Amino acid sequence: NVHAMSYLKPWQSYQQVSTNTASPGHLVVMLYDGAINFLERALSGFALEDPLEFNTTISNNILRAQQILTELNCSLDMERGGEISTTLRRLYHYMDDRLTESNLSKSREGIDETIRHLTVLRDAWREMLSGAGATSPGSVTSLSACV
Repeated sequence: NVHAMSYLKPWQSYQQVSTNTASPGHLVVMLYDGAINFLERALSGFALEDPLEFNTTISNNILRAQQILTELNCSLDMERGGEISTTLRRLYHYMDDRLTESNLSKSREGIDETIRHLTVLRDAWREMLSGAGATSPGSVTSLSACV
């Protein structure tokens, strides 16, 4: 499937960066950035007049963001992460559901809401990492578990 292959490319890039340079915590921030970027691209699709471009731009970018949510969800360490891992898992599922709704109805609301949630999470991780150096919180395990 050509579409499935194109979706794997970001993961390969993230995996390569993770292996070569980034701690798991910094990789989480990169994944949040990637998901936000894809969702902003999806929002740009609403300005397109051609129906095919409109639908394709929105759908493809939402699907890419959902793949990142899946990766983030699968990377949670549910044994050591405690309540924060449980909360993040619920939030990732919720955002995934909202994005599915937005994709099916071609509406902005779930996309906008997910960007807000991801931005808060990303900023919190950045702040935590800047205060703790390159250490990774216990809620994250390997980031290649789902690939």
